[in-house]
Amino acid sequence: MTISINDLIVSAPGSSCDADLAKSPWEFDGFPGYGPGASEQDAIPEPVTRPGQLPAAYQRMPETELHARIRAAKETLGERLVILGHFYQRDEVVQYADFVGDSFQLANAALTRPDAETIVFCGVHFMAETADILARPEQRVILPNLAAGCSMADMADEDSVEAAWQALTEFYGDDETIPVTYMNSSAALKAFCGRHGGIVCTSSNASTVLEWAFEQGRRVLFFPDQHLGRNTGKAMGVPLEQMPMINPRKPDLGVDADVLRQARVLLWPGFCSVHKRFTVAQIEQARAQYPDCRVIVHPESPMAVVDAADAAGSTDAIKKFVAAAPAGSVIAIGTEINLVNRLAAQNPDKTIFCLDPVVCPCSTMYRIHPGYLAWVLDGLVEGEVRNEIVVDDDVAVHAKVALERMLAALPKAD
Repeated sequence: MTISINDLIVSAPGSSCDADLAKSPWEFDGFPGYGPGASEQDAIPEPVTRPGQLPAAYQRMPETELHARIRAAKETLGERLVILGHFYQRDEVVQYADFVGDSFQLANAALTRPDAETIVFCGVHFMAETADILARPEQRVILPNLAAGCSMADMADEDSVEAAWQALTEFYGDDETIPVTYMNSSAALKAFCGRHGGIVCTSSNASTVLEWAFEQGRRVLFFPDQHLGRNTGKAMGVPLEQMPMINPRKPDLGVDADVLRQARVLLWPGFCSVHKRFTVAQIEQARAQYPDCRVIVHPESPMAVVDAADAAGSTDAIKKFVAAAPAGSVIAIGTEINLVNRLAAQNPDKTIFCLDPVVCPCSTMYRIHPGYLAWVLDGLVEGEVRNEIVVDDDVAVHAKVALERMLAALPKAD
């Protein structure tokens, strides 16, 4: 049986990121910031937009009634509804998902349900945007809680990227730099890449995408996650000195001109608040406790952590790594606690634990709660679309170009 993250937080508050995580997310939706959890210290960009809170009736509703409403709405809506649940979603929500996966897997999964009138994406804002870009025109996409953003995605805003791009164009000239954005970015930045000959990548295909980009130009501007860019470039043989991190707020992007001339991958100063928590010391502690343990981490982790691990891979790769391990294996995982906790429950013949002993979920992903899911589904039953995500047509057109380039960039045969 899976032990809920809330139970872990309540039972051992001294070892949790913030005991307030166990509270209902609507208590934090009205405040600036990302709320308790791994992202709470990240600076949120201005202006802060906080939509209306969950209606009081749903805030007061017992958990049993919320779950009964969700089940009843799903039965009523039938094939007209598809619910997508990200790997990092809390268990009490992901149990209702028709598909569980990472952001791009889920956006594509929705395409397999053409009869669904509504896609409810239990994830964060950029994921729902991607689903809307790829969905049929008549399909609607809903994000149950509009306060579920992504601190990493917020670390690269359109104005800052445009300013950095202008500085790079002035320095290098046209057509020398290819913009590459991680899936964890706004639709506006995916559209930026589409307009400027660039492309989107995921954590599972980043090396393939970088190979494609190097064929198009001499260097890459990679945003928003510095760690995925650095780890991918290093694995491809790009020297660290050719992967400087720029600062869009500093003159000359904060990089010496000689370094810029030699650069192959220009890294944006963004990061994932969950994955930056993992350390080499945690890996050493895991191996001291379990000498035969295997360590796998997400490539959003710092380079030193990826280098010290036995393997690094996307959320789906981590799942496959665990599945392939023989019974009796001990596996330490460096990724979000909800996924690690779920993998441990699904593999009772193996010892699976999170490298970080502090229970610290993704703050924004944790904003999706059964109360919000029940509210938006009740709305659909009543004929009302609540919390719809709509990407402007001019943005969606260019963003889809960058996504389609990614789909067309296939790994080279050995």
